[in-house]
Amino acid sequence: MAEKKEKQHVERWHSMDARDIIKVLKTDREKGLENSEVNKRLEKYGRNEIPKAKRRSAWKRLLMQFHNVLIYVLLAAAIITALMEHWIDTWVILGVVVVNALIGFIQEGKAEKAIESIREMLSLEAVAIRDGDKKTIDAEELVPGDIVILKSGDKIPADIRLIESKDLRVEESPLTGESTSVDKSVESVEEDAVVGDQSSMAFSGTVVTYGKATGVVVNTGSQTEIGKIKEMMEEVEEITTPLLQKIEKFGKWLSLAILVVTATFFLFGYLFRDYTLVELFMIAISLIVASIPEGLPAIMTITLAIGVRRMASRNSIIRRLPSVETLGSVTVICSDKTGTLTRNEMTAKTILTADNEYQVEGTGYKPEGNILKDDQKIEPKDDKVLWQMLQAIRVCNNSEINENDEGKWELTGTPTEGALLTLSYKAGLRDFKPERIDHIPFESYHKYMATLNKVDDEVLIFITGAPERVMEMCDKQYTSEGDKKLDKKYWEKKMEEVAAKGQRLLGVAFRKADKKRSEIERDDLEKNKTFLGVIGIIDPPRENIIESIKECKEAGIAVKMITGDHAITAKAIGKEIGIGDGEKVITGKELEAKSDKELKKIVEEYDVYARTSPEHKLRLVKALQENGQLCAMTGDGVNDAPALKKANIGIAMGIKGTEVSKDASEMVLADDNFATIVNAVEEGRTVYDNLRKTLLFLLPTNGAEALVLMTAVFLGMVMPITPLQILWVNMVTAVTLALALAFEPMEENVMELPPRKPDAPILGKLGVWRIVFVSFLVGGLTFAIFNYMQSLGADQATSRTVAVNTLVSGQLFYLFNCRKIQLPSLGKGFFNNKNAFIAVAVLIILQLLFSYTPFMNDIFDTINIRAAYWLPPLLAGLAVFFIVELEKFIVVKVMKKKV
Repeated sequence: MAEKKEKQHVERWHSMDARDIIKVLKTDREKGLENSEVNKRLEKYGRNEIPKAKRRSAWKRLLMQFHNVLIYVLLAAAIITALMEHWIDTWVILGVVVVNALIGFIQEGKAEKAIESIREMLSLEAVAIRDGDKKTIDAEELVPGDIVILKSGDKIPADIRLIESKDLRVEESPLTGESTSVDKSVESVEEDAVVGDQSSMAFSGTVVTYGKATGVVVNTGSQTEIGKIKEMMEEVEEITTPLLQKIEKFGKWLSLAILVVTATFFLFGYLFRDYTLVELFMIAISLIVASIPEGLPAIMTITLAIGVRRMASRNSIIRRLPSVETLGSVTVICSDKTGTLTRNEMTAKTILTADNEYQVEGTGYKPEGNILKDDQKIEPKDDKVLWQMLQAIRVCNNSEINENDEGKWELTGTPTEGALLTLSYKAGLRDFKPERIDHIPFESYHKYMATLNKVDDEVLIFITGAPERVMEMCDKQYTSEGDKKLDKKYWEKKMEEVAAKGQRLLGVAFRKADKKRSEIERDDLEKNKTFLGVIGIIDPPRENIIESIKECKEAGIAVKMITGDHAITAKAIGKEIGIGDGEKVITGKELEAKSDKELKKIVEEYDVYARTSPEHKLRLVKALQENGQLCAMTGDGVNDAPALKKANIGIAMGIKGTEVSKDASEMVLADDNFATIVNAVEEGRTVYDNLRKTLLFLLPTNGAEALVLMTAVFLGMVMPITPLQILWVNMVTAVTLALALAFEPMEENVMELPPRKPDAPILGKLGVWRIVFVSFLVGGLTFAIFNYMQSLGADQATSRTVAVNTLVSGQLFYLFNCRKIQLPSLGKGFFNNKNAFIAVAVLIILQLLFSYTPFMNDIFDTINIRAAYWLPPLLAGLAVFFIVELEKFIVVKVMKKKV
């Protein structure tokens, strides 16, 4: 890690006058810093790089994968089976442990790349003025006080305060989430302005898209905004998933219970029964082996992996297996606006002229859709004012839209111009390409663009830009009756109405020019123009987004919109898609003034957050978690990475997301669509249900085996089942029957239920009751049938073979009980999981091999049994199925009465 250097100036650079900054940093605007001074400052502040974080060695990361109680239990099982020289089971158990460890090791390695990815975003070179000369230098050598020159296409090398600027626009979306390039200027802004509003600053890692500028470096390395994000990511502790928390708790409880019960029966046998120490030791091993669900981690991993595969088919890419289940627990989804809730394609929706108001159909850059007046389709050519206005936006435009090979329309140019060009195409002006004689490009200072065009026999000046700026040039407005005096009050009222819908406004004007005119000057444009109207554009909501948000609410999941966009836009979009009430919105500036305690109340009251910074997003996630919420956070930029890492599940965008955001997240949306998150929640809930079903299925097997052994010890009898036979039952039921439950499809009402509480136990009282009930039922029947066979005079090997088959038969029929936890198993959906029937067939074949093949007889001490001896296991299995179905019916009825 780099040596820690002195902290740089902590100033509100954006609010200071440029001349004062030059003085504070003791530099020269024309000559820059002297080389000797640069060396001193490099020594003082360090190189302009983000220090590498201390990383654990690969060996330590690998060893930490084994630091889990359940893994310890599995390793104990492996040691026991090794002591028993049952090497196949030993290697199978160790294989499960190693596979789980490797999966965790690989995924953790990818997650640690998130911090390092930020380093790659920094500029490699910079143009600086030193000793009066312009030099291209390594960006890592920049120091506070360096004078840097920026031009279009440059990646900004440090945090820079602008001192000269000409039409500078910067793409800041990775840092702020702003959907379009932002205008920059040298004028200072308010001291408490958030990053997205600091127009006098150019930040490290962002890109110049237009214009040029000169600025002074104010912060380098870890003191830059992007450096602070990296530090925030290092400070954020990763949240363990609810599943891992519960399994860890369950593993500790199970380990303790196994040790206590085994020790108790060891002492009981030693003090009150005539077993030898060798026999007692073998009984203790049998009891431990019987109590450990060896197949559980493997089945859990497979169930999660199947969930990952299902999600991938629905455009959700899971990076960490346990995160599949986390989605099913989510109580609140915090979503970015641009590109997730909206299309990230600016679209013209409203046209205002002096006579009429029009609506525009269609979304994005696909030039399809009608222009409507009072909800009726109109022909644009029939309205001369509208037609003139549409011609103006067609020619006063430097962008292009084209259809690619996949049939998708793509924009080359700025989003605003793209929206206007698409509107003109919708009106039938695609081939309208009059000669352009001259033009004045858009500049942020002047806030307009103008062109001089030859249209038919006339020469016309067209102007587009900020409505208030364009109106300043006009003294008339164009109407169906010709030119009339400009009615500013009318336009202010109409623009206020459209702006309230969250639409950005663009003004359009024109004027006839002399036919011999060959150029235009800015001075010529300041007066005597005719105002044509205003166009409202917006980044529209995605298709089906309203239904997806409604589905979330019905499932008890709150949806919050956290965006870098302006409050009025955020509020309007929120109201349209069903987030918030269309009135309440809180900005990043307001959040900064709130304490953490106040924030906990705010996150419960507000659903829409505007002009937010990385720190705000992180604080909001923390506040939600402190309120007991399980939080999913979406994001695509570097600015989102700390919040993505802190959230219970971070969701990055696959298309427009940065590598930093992807590496910090647990899930990536392949289509950047909010609706995909809802699909993933459905799958997450299904996975959790299937994991519960697996536990409810596996644990009674262990419970029944343990009860059979404990009853035998208590009665001083011979063991009805041997340790090797116990391992056989555990292995075949886990590999076949339990695995079938991983493929169970989603139940119909999965999205009609509220999210389970994060602290709710994985099984609950009902689950514990079912496990105990079935353990006694299957164990009791197994013990009873063993004694029945003994009473018939059968030898020990025959009685044990029938007892094992009874235990397996009970589990086979109980599988169908577990396919639905509370609902009746027979009826609708009984045949919708073919894997269950395949598993049953495989198990039957395995049991036949277990009972009749000589090598199996030798290994497991079993014997060929008569066909009649299959009847008791079959009847026992049927009894288990119908008794558990009756228990379900009674329990559900009792639960309903309590409600």
